[in-house]
Amino acid sequence: MRALMGLIKDRHGTYYAQQRVPKRLQEAVARVLKLDKPRLVFLKRSLGTKATKEANTRAKPVQMEFDRTLERAEALLAAKPVRKSLSAIEIRRMTEFYYASILQSDDLDRQRGLVRLSDQDRASLNRFEIDAHSSDEFDIGEILDLAQEAFANADVSHVRAEVADLLETFGISLDEVCADYRKLSLAVLQEQVRAYRDLQRRSRGEPVTTPMAGKVTHSSGQSGTLRDALEGWKKERQRPEGTEHEYSRAVEMFIQLHGNLSIQELRRSHARVFREALQLVPKIRRGKLLKASLPELSEHGRQHPTAARVSPGTVNKQLGAVQAIAGWGHHNGLVPDDVPWADPFSEMRLEEDQSDRAPFDARDLQTIFDAPLFTEGRVPEGGKGNAAIWLPLLALFAGARQAEYAGLRVSDIRVDDQTRAPLMWFTRDLKAGRRLKTKTSERVVPVHPQLVKVGFLGYVAKRRAAGEHAWLLPTVAPDQKGALRAWAKWWGRYLDNVGVTDTNKVFHSFRHGFQDALRQATPDEELRDALAGRSNGKSVSRRYGAKAMIERWGVKTLKQAIDKIEYPGLDLSRVKTIGMVEHARGTMKPRKNRTK
Repeated sequence: MRALMGLIKDRHGTYYAQQRVPKRLQEAVARVLKLDKPRLVFLKRSLGTKATKEANTRAKPVQMEFDRTLERAEALLAAKPVRKSLSAIEIRRMTEFYYASILQSDDLDRQRGLVRLSDQDRASLNRFEIDAHSSDEFDIGEILDLAQEAFANADVSHVRAEVADLLETFGISLDEVCADYRKLSLAVLQEQVRAYRDLQRRSRGEPVTTPMAGKVTHSSGQSGTLRDALEGWKKERQRPEGTEHEYSRAVEMFIQLHGNLSIQELRRSHARVFREALQLVPKIRRGKLLKASLPELSEHGRQHPTAARVSPGTVNKQLGAVQAIAGWGHHNGLVPDDVPWADPFSEMRLEEDQSDRAPFDARDLQTIFDAPLFTEGRVPEGGKGNAAIWLPLLALFAGARQAEYAGLRVSDIRVDDQTRAPLMWFTRDLKAGRRLKTKTSERVVPVHPQLVKVGFLGYVAKRRAAGEHAWLLPTVAPDQKGALRAWAKWWGRYLDNVGVTDTNKVFHSFRHGFQDALRQATPDEELRDALAGRSNGKSVSRRYGAKAMIERWGVKTLKQAIDKIEYPGLDLSRVKTIGMVEHARGTMKPRKNRTK
């Protein structure tokens, strides 16, 4: 529903119309009206009368004008986001296209033997071809003189129309006050001088080769572009929210740098330039950098060489995401079968440092579990209720990942008929949004005696009252979009709050500690990998799922290994869990990069 326009009197008694612009449209309206200010909060127009009746009459067309302005702003947002920078590659591609188009139009004239263009001929040419015929009489010298004069004075207004058409042709909306708009304009002006000098050489009988115009690279329907591949990949099947977000972000950053290239156009040079731009991205981004494009982020990194930058691992993840989408497009028909294609991202990964993630030591663990969260059940709001208590305890004695616990249902906690041992079953259920990182991750893990002692089975019994298919941890379950990610950020702040300040120690540190404890519990490497849901490349445990683990080792052997898991020096006697969920509001110090 549109906002209602109001009639207001100024201090002289004259009516004027005023309508508030929705916040999301304020920047777009300022651009539509070509204002110097970055945004417009109110549309205003004097009605030029002090009479109420006359003001109401005059307000109707003003309201229609306001509506048209808002519609244009909506269209501007829907079409494409306004950018504040261009990559050097984008500028080069557009200027090469412009230069080639001028020479191609001259070729067309020469092929037709034209001196003057008919209306029909004009209709068949694109905007850039018509530039070569600014009047019916084609006077290269006059056009060149004007272009050279403009270039000498850096008068970019001379090519304003050409730049606008280039941006539209390439599907880019660029802020006209940004530095790269002027950079593009100067480059176009330079190419205009070069093109008409070459046309003048042709007119004197010198051969000048016409280059191929670069391919326009914005998406149009079934064009086989990178963005087409991304959309197809997302529609193929439901994927984890975090994975879809990560891949979409990486592809959009690539497009910000190179444009929406077709899959068959991708070259190793594109991958290399993308990698180099990613390496310049600052690790800490605040203010305007939070919404900055990749060209803007890399330029900031270039201007601040001493600022910390993202890790090689982060760069490799984003390279891998674009590589996966391009590969999906190739394998799913976005590259014609008769077109040779090689993966441009192969062997482009950076060498990574060994992971700095460290397990919690005995002092860390005691600090964590002596906190009021575990001893008094005081759960801060961000802790998502019982998830704050059980996620750390389960990770301590079963070593699974956050998402694996979040996907458990009550029915996944089962008692073995023969041994009466309680078991946790980690299995896939894609329809319900339950996913595991790899096929190796499907497994069964006995419930550790210490978890039984602190009341885990009692908690399961309470959740079972909601039904066998109820989520074990409903506040972070797969149907709670974004909840687990929010919880992970809260956990990072929680560690700071209780005094575990080493940034290399995160939730995943529980998994590292579990694997270390498992090495002390059993010498069977394959069994360890199966219980942890991992493969080290030497093990064949990848062949085993949950049922196969029981068939191979038996519940008794699995339970013996888990029962031996211990953390010397850790005393959990003060931990209380059942029914101790009390929301305590409070502030915690901000924490960075502690979400995994």
